[in-house]
Amino acid sequence: MTKILLVEDNEMNRDMLSRRLSRRGFDVLIAENGRAGVELAESQKPDLILMDMSLPVMDGWEATRRIKANPLTSAIPVIALTAHAMASDREMALEAGCDDYDSKPVDLPQLVRKIEQLLAI
Repeated sequence: MTKILLVEDNEMNRDMLSRRLSRRGFDVLIAENGRAGVELAESQKPDLILMDMSLPVMDGWEATRRIKANPLTSAIPVIALTAHAMASDREMALEAGCDDYDSKPVDLPQLVRKIEQLLAI
C-alpha cells in the first residue's frame, strides 16, 4: 500500500484529506508541524509527502529543504499544499525542493493525479 505523509496543522483540513486519501487506498501518516514531518519522513520513509507550507514549529519551506538535504529522504517526492495561489508561491515551493504544488482548497481528483504521476502508479 502506498504510504503518504500528510503534514498539515489545520485539524479540519487534515481530517478531511486523510479520510479521502484513505478511501482511495492510501496509507496516510499525519504530522501536525514541520519538525514532526521531518522526523516522520526519516523514520517512516513514506512514498510521498503532502506538505502544507504554513506550519507551526518549522514551516513547510524549511521542512522540505531539510527532507531534500537528507540522503535518507531526498528521493521522496513532496507536493506543496498552500492557500497561497500566487505564481511566486509555486516558484518558492519548487526552489525549496518540492516536486509539485497544489493550492487549497484541494481538488482531490487533481491531487490524486499528481500523486499517481509522481509515483508512476
